[in-house]
Amino acid sequence: MDNDRNAPATRGNLEDVRVELKHDIAELRAEIKAELKQEVGGLRAELKQEVGGLRAELKQDIAALRGEAKEDNAQLRSEMQLMHEDLVERIRDSETKLLQAFYSFAESNQKRVSSVEEETAAIKSRLATVEERLTGVEKRLNMPPPR
Repeated sequence: MDNDRNAPATRGNLEDVRVELKHDIAELRAEIKAELKQEVGGLRAELKQEVGGLRAELKQDIAALRGEAKEDNAQLRSEMQLMHEDLVERIRDSETKLLQAFYSFAESNQKRVSSVEEETAAIKSRLATVEERLTGVEKRLNMPPPR
């Protein structure tokens, strides 16, 4: 029967083929599993290397970003300090201008008050003179002439 390909297959022949196929399938499975394990192991090693490389790059990037952030922070602090100093200077300038304006007002007001006081003193002096004259006139009118 082995020589005749066109001869009908018997149950025994089919069973033998089935057993051989099962055995071949089992062998193929074992080979495939072994190959897959080997490939998975290789892929794991490659993946670990890749992850390690990515971690190193990420750490470098993080360190660089931290450095840049510190530089930016220092620059912002410097700019804010300059702005603060400029603001303080402007406030002082405003205070100086306000004080100068108040002093100018006070000086002109003092001149006016002095002027008013001088005029009041002059008026009082003139009033005193008028009162003296009036008193003199009243004396002459109220006293009889000496005989």
